[in-house]
Amino acid sequence: MSKPSPSSSPACCSDSCCPAESKQPALSTVTTADTVRDHVRAGYSAIAKSGGWSPDQWMQSVASTDTTPSKPAPQSAGCCSGAGGCCGPATFSPEQLAQAIGYAQSDAALVPEANLGLSCGNPTAIASLKPGEVVLDLGSGAGFDCFIAGPKVGSTGRVIGVDMTPDMLSRARANIQTYTRQTALSNVEFRLGEIEHLPVADASVDVVISNCVLNLSPDKSQVWREIARVLRPGGRVAVSDLALLKPLPPAVEQDVAALIGCVAGAVLVEQTRQQMLAAGFAQIDLRSKPEYIDAMTNWEDPLYRQILAKLPQGSKASDYITSLDISARKA
Repeated sequence: MSKPSPSSSPACCSDSCCPAESKQPALSTVTTADTVRDHVRAGYSAIAKSGGWSPDQWMQSVASTDTTPSKPAPQSAGCCSGAGGCCGPATFSPEQLAQAIGYAQSDAALVPEANLGLSCGNPTAIASLKPGEVVLDLGSGAGFDCFIAGPKVGSTGRVIGVDMTPDMLSRARANIQTYTRQTALSNVEFRLGEIEHLPVADASVDVVISNCVLNLSPDKSQVWREIARVLRPGGRVAVSDLALLKPLPPAVEQDVAALIGCVAGAVLVEQTRQQMLAAGFAQIDLRSKPEYIDAMTNWEDPLYRQILAKLPQGSKASDYITSLDISARKA
């Protein structure tokens, strides 16, 4: 994977600007699936409102969902406000990330407001979409992959995006106007819902796609059962997500920022296979792409810098984490 030049966001701060004390709060108080969802929803609501992951907004959103009475609200990093830069989650632009993970420039430019830089792969590239198919995108965000899938299935097809964050849903629906103006198509819709309980009828979907979302779920086995429920017989899955090559150190697992970044919630590659088999999938193909993780590290992405600091000395993030292309068919 070639490394694009860094974006014009501020250079990374020194430790004096972003001291260790300003790290993200731990997940030690998260004891229920609903609490995990509240943390995730708050984080992605902040992203939807700002169009990127602002550290000040993110820290405030985490504080608002932490109901531990004796725990003080986490403090932001002070000098590090705005998306990108020293303590933000990105030192590269959404456009650079899309290019690096294989999106065509024409696809990424179709509805540029929908690209929030939240991808870890390109599920539409492995979905082999055909005209007339019904596509379901789990955790559709601002609609990036939905708007790319729409022209591929054409006027006789349909794309449904599901997201549990109302602010993301509002942003995605606002982007439909641009999509229709660019394509003359009206075949994309967005629904509010959790991916563990999809607002979609049984056996009504040809293809399920998802991009760096399944790891946010506290019940991934239930997600795979839901995917199987909504797929027609022989229907297929095309998912890009993060997975583990070996278990993470506890310090990373308990990091809220790593959870929102799809790292702390990741499971081992073989666990993913077993969950899919139990849900009734066949022809399972799991393709590891550690070069995505290496690129994020090379870009000095602050989340991955934070993870590296908690790994054994001499380790790389890609020793533990990989981007995974997942494809399968409903048996």
